[in-house]
Amino acid sequence: MAEFRLQQKQKAQLSAQQIVSSQLLQLPLANLEQRIYEELQENPLLEAVEAEKDNSLDERERSPASSGSQSSGEHFFQAVQFDSFHEILLKQLALQEGMGRCEVQIAIEILGNLDSDGYFVEEAEVIIDSLRLAGLETDGETVEAIRQKILNLDPPGVAAEDLRERLLVQLNSSSGKTPDKVREAAEVILRHHFDDFIHRRFERLVKKLQNPPEEIQAAINAIIGLDPHPGIFQDEGGHYISPDFIVSFENGELTASINDRSALSVKVSDRYRDILGKRQGSKEDLQFIRRNLQRANEFASALETRRQTMLKVIESLMKHQYAFFADGPSFLVPLGMKTIAADAGLDISTISRAANSKYVQTRFGVFDLKYFFTGAIQTDDGEDVSSKIIKQHLADMVGAEDSSNPLSDDRLTAMLGEQGFQIARRTVAKYREQMQIPVARLRKKIF
Repeated sequence: MAEFRLQQKQKAQLSAQQIVSSQLLQLPLANLEQRIYEELQENPLLEAVEAEKDNSLDERERSPASSGSQSSGEHFFQAVQFDSFHEILLKQLALQEGMGRCEVQIAIEILGNLDSDGYFVEEAEVIIDSLRLAGLETDGETVEAIRQKILNLDPPGVAAEDLRERLLVQLNSSSGKTPDKVREAAEVILRHHFDDFIHRRFERLVKKLQNPPEEIQAAINAIIGLDPHPGIFQDEGGHYISPDFIVSFENGELTASINDRSALSVKVSDRYRDILGKRQGSKEDLQFIRRNLQRANEFASALETRRQTMLKVIESLMKHQYAFFADGPSFLVPLGMKTIAADAGLDISTISRAANSKYVQTRFGVFDLKYFFTGAIQTDDGEDVSSKIIKQHLADMVGAEDSSNPLSDDRLTAMLGEQGFQIARRTVAKYREQMQIPVARLRKKIF
C-alpha cells in the first residue's frame, strides 16, 4: 500500500509586477528608455506621459552637519532636462554652414554606427545603404565630409577611425594652447613614429628625431595629455551616459535634481478605458483590451516603483554621505549597502540593483552610485576611513613623485604608514592596479 507523507514548505512567489519592477530597477538610463519604447510599441493600451517639471518630495529630511559646520542639510528634488551626448553633437552641427536635413540625417546615421568607445569602424557603404533604405541618396565623399565635421566638434575626436586619428585631431584643436614647436614634434611622432610611441620606445624617438630631448619630452607629454575617450560622461565601458541625478550644495543645503529622463512614465490610454467601461466594440476587441490592460497597469506601476526606489536611495545617500557632497571626495565615509537598506526600508538586493550603472553629478564630478559604498580602513587613531580615501592619497603621492625616481610600492606603503594608514604592501599594489597606475619602472621618464 502506498505511503503518504505530509510536508510543510515555504515558497516565496513573486508577482508579475514585482518581477517587472526588479528588471526595470537594474536598467541603466539608456536601457530604460529603450525598454519603455519597446513596451509602448508592443502594448497599444499604453501611452507616454511627459515628465512633470516639479518632482519635489512631500517630506524633507535634515542631514548631518558637514565637516563641523552646522547646517540643516535640507534637500529636495526637481526634474531637470539633459541632452544626450549625441544630441549635444547634433546641436553643434546644426549651427554650421551647409548643414541641411540631408546632412543631419547622415550625421545621425554615423553617430548611430559608432562603437562603444566612439570610433567609426564601419565602411561608408554601410551608411549609404542604410540611408538608401530610408529614401535618401548620398555618396562616400559626402559621408566622409560629415564625419570630418563630427571629428572636429567639442569634444574633438568622436567618430575617428582609430586612436592615431583621434589624437591628431585633438592635437590640432589644441593650437594656441601648445607651443608650435612642441605641437609640430608631437604631430611628427603621431604620424610617423606612432608604434614607437605606443610601445614607449622613447629612446628610439630620441635617435630618430632631430629635436632636442627636452622638446621630445614636451611633445610626448602633450600627447599623453590628450583624451583617448572623448565624451561628456563615460562609464567603464566607454559608453556615453547621462547622470540620473544632480546634487548641488548651496547655503548648507543639498538639492538633488532628477534627470527627467529617469522620470519617464506611461499610463493606460483613457480611450481604451472608456471602451472597456462602456463595453463598446466587438467581443474580440474587448478580450484584446482586457488581455493587455493588466500588463499595462503592471508596467506603469513598476515604473513608478522604480522611481520611488531611486528617490529613497539618493535621499539616504545624501544623508549618510553629506560631507562628501558638501566638501568633496576626501570626506567620503565608509558605508555599506546594509545601512542604506535599513534607512530606506528596502532589501540589500534592491539597493544593489538600484545602484547598478546609475550616476550622480556633483560639483566634484560624476560618480557611479556604487562609488559611495566602500569598506573601512582603520587609522592609528582608531578612526575608520574609506578605502577610497586611501586610493586618493596614493594618486596624490604618485602625482607629486619625482618622475626620474618614481615611488615603489614599498615606499608608497611606508608613506601611507607615516600618515597613519597601516595597510599591507599587497593591498597598496592592488589599489594601484585598480587605479590603472603602472608600476614604478614604467612610470620612470627617460629624460
